[in-house]
Amino acid sequence: MAYQSTFERFELKYLLDATQKQHLLEAMQPYMALDDYGRTTIRNIYFDTDSFRLIRRSLEKPAYKEKLRIRSYRQAGSDDPVFVELKKKYQSVVYKRRLSLPEGQVMDSFAHGAPLPVCSQIGDEIAYFRAYYRTLRPAVFLSYEREAFYALDGGPLRITLDENILYRRHDLSLGSPVYGAPLLEDGQTLLEVKTAGGLPLWLSHVLTENGIYKTSFSKYGTAYCRMMENETEGGLLYA
Repeated sequence: MAYQSTFERFELKYLLDATQKQHLLEAMQPYMALDDYGRTTIRNIYFDTDSFRLIRRSLEKPAYKEKLRIRSYRQAGSDDPVFVELKKKYQSVVYKRRLSLPEGQVMDSFAHGAPLPVCSQIGDEIAYFRAYYRTLRPAVFLSYEREAFYALDGGPLRITLDENILYRRHDLSLGSPVYGAPLLEDGQTLLEVKTAGGLPLWLSHVLTENGIYKTSFSKYGTAYCRMMENETEGGLLYA
């Protein structure tokens, strides 16, 4: 039986330099702990239509937007579990539905336009999404190194730090090595705060004291804009 899960939360994003990251890590020590996975390399394949309808719509910042991706937390072989994730955002609230299935079954399903081998509500939602956006195909490979932290008090707060964010448009396989064009400047880190409500006082203080301000940063959206810039300039698309 496929593993499945749902999430509903706010996701706030910030870009940090090396000094800001260090101050944040120091302030987090009494409240947050690194999860058991430590520093993980995450691989993603984002799906879109042949006209990039999904990401173009997302960049317009509508009240509602959605996307579909396949994710793995290591270089995946055919029998390794990967996640099929349907992510929706409505008025700043993020809703995520995901299934875990063997990589071979997932990629075979998408390659042949066949249903995923699972019977569930989340499976039905993914099937509807695929049917609605009829020309879905693998569009971009995105990878990054992540450190994920959980709240020591057992609360829902999660903090992730992403670095070495890379993208490419070829070799779209979760079993391939990590390489591609970078999305961040040297020394930059993407901070994501995932919360069911407001920020704790200690976190609000460290963000304010270090001049860390909320920003809008979509990994896939930024990759798409870079791809379009390269095409406009007539350059060779590395990604």
